[in-house]
Amino acid sequence: MTFQQFAYHNVIRNARVYAAFLLASIFSVLVFFVYSMLMFHPNIEDQFLQNIAFGGMFIAQVILIIFTLFFLFYSMSAFLQARSHEFGVLLNLGMDKHQLNRMIFLETMILGVVSTSVGIFFGFAFSKFFFMVIREMFLLDSLPLYMSWKPFTLTILVFLSLYIIISFGSSVFIRKKNIIQLLKGYSKQNEQENYSKGRAVLGLLLLLTAYSLVIFSLFQLKVYLSVVIIILAFIGTYLFYTDSILYILGVIRKRKNLYWHSFRLIAFAEASIKIRENARMFFIVTLVSTLAFLSVGVVTSFTSFTAQYREMNPISIFYTSNWDNPFEEEHVMKLSQELQKEGLSYELVKFTVKKQTSSNLRSRVNLIKESEVNSLAVALKIPLIDLQNGEALVIPNKREASEEIRTEDEQTVLEESNVPIQIKGVYKQVIFPSLALGDKSLIISDEDYGLITEPLYGHGLRESNITYYAFHVSEWLRTKDVGTDLDRIMTQSMGTSNTNPNSFYFSNPGLNYSLIQATFSLLLFTGLLVAAVLLLAAGSFVYFKLYTDLERDKKQYDVLRRMGVTDRELVKIVNRQLIPQFFLPWGLAMVHSTFSFMFLQAFWVDLAAVSIAMEMLLVLIAFTIIQVSYFFLIRWRYIAHIQ
Repeated sequence: MTFQQFAYHNVIRNARVYAAFLLASIFSVLVFFVYSMLMFHPNIEDQFLQNIAFGGMFIAQVILIIFTLFFLFYSMSAFLQARSHEFGVLLNLGMDKHQLNRMIFLETMILGVVSTSVGIFFGFAFSKFFFMVIREMFLLDSLPLYMSWKPFTLTILVFLSLYIIISFGSSVFIRKKNIIQLLKGYSKQNEQENYSKGRAVLGLLLLLTAYSLVIFSLFQLKVYLSVVIIILAFIGTYLFYTDSILYILGVIRKRKNLYWHSFRLIAFAEASIKIRENARMFFIVTLVSTLAFLSVGVVTSFTSFTAQYREMNPISIFYTSNWDNPFEEEHVMKLSQELQKEGLSYELVKFTVKKQTSSNLRSRVNLIKESEVNSLAVALKIPLIDLQNGEALVIPNKREASEEIRTEDEQTVLEESNVPIQIKGVYKQVIFPSLALGDKSLIISDEDYGLITEPLYGHGLRESNITYYAFHVSEWLRTKDVGTDLDRIMTQSMGTSNTNPNSFYFSNPGLNYSLIQATFSLLLFTGLLVAAVLLLAAGSFVYFKLYTDLERDKKQYDVLRRMGVTDRELVKIVNRQLIPQFFLPWGLAMVHSTFSFMFLQAFWVDLAAVSIAMEMLLVLIAFTIIQVSYFFLIRWRYIAHIQ
């Protein structure tokens, strides 16, 4: 048998230990490869879509590379700890450290080549489905599967480089230990518990302080608090596992009515050992799980915004023209022709809006005729208005403004034409874009509208009017290619400002929504894949530790069997030992995520008056189901090996 064959058979013999490691590695390669396939796709010609695809995929790949490197380091150290006795035997039989390092390098590279090859194979097979999803997101005509050396080369270079780094790094573990240490194996079960009561209390206080700041942010949002909360939660979580939980177990063990009962003695004693040995692993799993929950939760919260976008922008295409706009007729005609070219039926409602000065507000107001609003209401299928002479309704320029405007009767006079108006309330429907309204707008009866004959102070009659064109299209998502030239002019002239320098205003929610939907959907899809990698790795950390201690656990359970413990009782003991290892870090991650979602909810309410409570609840329920399923799967295999 050659040295290479010896390394190969070592990998095959330890396939049970390497199973979860290979699965997580293969999935990481798969995700990285399909991201690379999209980054280099030749059919994405739109510059905006290219920027979204390349930017989103690049960030996701950087996250994957960093996390995979850390994951590989941690998992390989766990494997080497599990095989330390085997390495000690080999050194005792005459193998030198150089040969041992070479063997570890070959084994790691075999794993690397296998996981990279299998990951690329399944990644390429999955790419067609991935492109179908992306095509629907971006509403592209086609996004076919293609062959290019770039994604293959990038994936192979990145992951083989990672495995080479891990291979050289793994030799450090062996170099630091002599033969006696390796033969003894990895075990700290006889060490005395080492924790500080001060650090234990500090850890709990830091976590409580972080949660309290989140609750405070619900009443008064301060963005800078997010940094403080993260730092407090990070340090508090670490101290919780290294000191606080051991202190709590110590308090429980002093209460004999809780501790001296049936199998609790074994469960609590073993739990304290497991937590002390695996404190850093629990800390890492908690952080990784929290990051996975948040990555999905944050991008899922975007769907709340997109779901309400149509409600906030009911008019499919909106165009306004000032008195000095020389392109009014040309633009309206062009919009109509483009709609016809796309085969879209539409209803056009034209508004002639007059401007006057309100006596009590001492500011300009836009006056809109009741019959024209009702014409649009019929098309939009919203309630009609019935105003009497002298009555008016305020049109809010955004949804939250309707709650701020006083709804009691308010008397005013339109000064130029000397027309008295009584404001009866607020029109509850948001029908016009906020930037198009500008001044405060009122809906008045047709009779009162006919009495507005005088121009605005200091202006001519034509200057006192503005024209609205509202195009209602039932298939509004198909309008994304209508008015793109006008939208480009608006974007270039306004930039990030809310001031419109043009003599016209144009809004196409279908175009804007297609970009928003594509961006958020891509973020959601990316977040789900990254979260899947993180969750799989988090579960793998627990899996590695279970199989690292498997031989020791077998001896313990063999002793219990000799003492008369039945298989049914053995399962109870296993449950009480596995549940803390699986659900303690997961439970703390759920608490972290819940408070993080509360902070995110406060942010969204402050930004766009959007509620994300239902989305966050669904995310937490979904991850709970995944974690419980994973627990039963691992418990089944663990009990099978123990028995």
